[in-house]
Amino acid sequence: MSEPSTAPSPQPSAPLAPPPLVPSAIGLSEFQALIERLYFEKDHARGIPGTYMWFQEEVGELTRAIRRNHDRKNLEEEFADVLAWLVSLASLHGVDIEKVALEKYARPSPP
Repeated sequence: MSEPSTAPSPQPSAPLAPPPLVPSAIGLSEFQALIERLYFEKDHARGIPGTYMWFQEEVGELTRAIRRNHDRKNLEEEFADVLAWLVSLASLHGVDIEKVALEKYARPSPP
């Protein structure tokens, strides 16, 4: 006959948090796909001219944030907004923004 265990019984672990909607590190193609999933229908319905106007508005907000240079969080938000609207425009035009950016900028510059 074995003796009863004196080791403490395992404690139930805390419930796991649900995974984030977006992984913490994604590439530009994955970001473009995310923005398409979230906004493509709205952007398509708005059309390219309307979507471009929203993009321009965000560029203006980024310009103001850069000029003010005192609110880091706002500056970061405006960079993110400009990127999101830029990839939306690329999607509306059927452009893979990561592919074309790498084609243009990833090769060495001529001497």
